[in-house]
Amino acid sequence: MNTPTHKQLSILVFGATGGTGSQFVKLALEAGHRVTAIVRNPAALAQQHPNLRVVKGDAMVLETFSTQVQGHNAVVSCLGVKKLKPTTVYSVSVANILRAMQGTDVSRLLCISSSAIEVSPKLPWVLRMLTKYVLARIFKHVYADTRLMEQALKKSNVDWTSVRPPRLTNKPLTENYRYAINTFLDKCFQISRADLAHFMLHHLTDRQMIRAVVEVAN
Repeated sequence: MNTPTHKQLSILVFGATGGTGSQFVKLALEAGHRVTAIVRNPAALAQQHPNLRVVKGDAMVLETFSTQVQGHNAVVSCLGVKKLKPTTVYSVSVANILRAMQGTDVSRLLCISSSAIEVSPKLPWVLRMLTKYVLARIFKHVYADTRLMEQALKKSNVDWTSVRPPRLTNKPLTENYRYAINTFLDKCFQISRADLAHFMLHHLTDRQMIRAVVEVAN
């Protein structure tokens, strides 16, 4: 785990009212960073802080946030979906974010993906079969759109990182996690939302993560 940077950053966050996003905002503010949260419903964001600016906007509608990117050091997407029906949340939101970043001096982008969009050869045989024949079917729409998001990132010219967590839990922050860059992680079973947020924040300026897919787990 890298030592956290002491430089104050200005971070634009999408998905700030979700489980991981709210944890990310909390940790970023505690670390002394400035946060701009783009949220559809500002009232849903209970956090208040002098360094927190809340902007009503929707990642699915470019015009609602296109002028907000400039002036930040990085953009972080903690967006996700809870339903299993067809979705374009991942692909459309990242396409809009990438468009909004064009013409600015903001080049850093972190997005949450999922470890299950690829079947890891490091998983036990039973879990590989479960991932391939059960999870892949249940979450087929979510995984398909997440793959489209990663394809868009790889085609872009920004300094992106796609963070692939396994099953997310609501366990408390431990700051104890492992990660693998552009390869599969051993025993990648679960991670708390708090630890996922901590990982993303503390590797925001990590050059090893540039244009990389990263698996992370407790």
